[in-house]
Amino acid sequence: MLFACIRRPASTLIFSHFRNMSSASLPPSSIPIFTTVAEYREWRRRAFVENKSVGFVPTMGALHEGHLTLVRRSLQENDLTVLSIFVNPAQFAPHEDLATYPRTLERDLEVLTEQQVADRQPSAVFLPTVKEMYPSGINQDVSQQKGTFVEVKGYGEQMEGKSRPMFFRGVATVVTKLFNAVEPTNAYFGQKDIQQALLLRRMVTDLLLSHPSPDHLHIVPTARDATDNLALSSRNAYLSPEGRKVAPALYASLQAAENCWSAGGSKRECVDAAAGIIQQWVDQIEEQGWAVKLKLDYVDMNDAGDFEVVGDEVVQTEKGGEVVILSGAVYVDQTRLIDNILLGSVDKVTR
Repeated sequence: MLFACIRRPASTLIFSHFRNMSSASLPPSSIPIFTTVAEYREWRRRAFVENKSVGFVPTMGALHEGHLTLVRRSLQENDLTVLSIFVNPAQFAPHEDLATYPRTLERDLEVLTEQQVADRQPSAVFLPTVKEMYPSGINQDVSQQKGTFVEVKGYGEQMEGKSRPMFFRGVATVVTKLFNAVEPTNAYFGQKDIQQALLLRRMVTDLLLSHPSPDHLHIVPTARDATDNLALSSRNAYLSPEGRKVAPALYASLQAAENCWSAGGSKRECVDAAAGIIQQWVDQIEEQGWAVKLKLDYVDMNDAGDFEVVGDEVVQTEKGGEVVILSGAVYVDQTRLIDNILLGSVDKVTR
């Protein structure tokens, strides 16, 4: 029975068989690890035969509580849960941090084995190589790329797309590949990357995908540090101790904009309020002589349906129950952090 794969003894047996076929350099784990699509699909076929639901959490590793929140949600709602770890070259520009992106596989596997909801634990890890995911090869320079890529036209140029051109092309491409390989019943994404999650829901709709269907692509509220509300992110590991002190400035600025919006302020007034909070932090950094730099990249409001920018004079009552994305990004030294707050009928987006 496939269901036995989530039990410790059976998982160990499957993993031992897998290790005989795979690289001996992989850390030991009681969770089956699949490095090729062919191996994973053999496992997935058994899930289809036994009518088991499969939840999927795609990650780039360096797991933190935000990832684990998604894992536990999947464990709660599915018979089996698969997590992928793949640092995708196609979503890093040539000048970005692909080489230095944190890779903590051994620890990732350890924390995964500790996750349990009722009698369910993670069932498999999909750990493909770059060659497996990009059979035609991959170059970070888009002009040099060859092969098949996915672009969601008109939805990847706003918000994060303005600061990171072609980023969502890389995201859409790799997630299409992962969905084709994993064939999840349900997939789980965090609200922290709200544009990415909504863009992928649009992609699933437009490409008529069934695994997952649009209704089964779930957006889960952002996991935050309990003390200062900093959105949990793998990139937080780059922050110096002083950088960690000022990183919460972004969410504080978004909260100021949210309060302004709720009080009837215009979009422009609310964005200015957010920028004012960042400037207060910058001034405090200078006064205290902290060895850290804080720089605002952007704060803006966008429609959750098409990502179009909300007009400067628009106020809350004009949007009614439509969802508005209040988002922003800052640089803390060289580390770029993003965050967002959803305004309006949030349940239309998160589910």
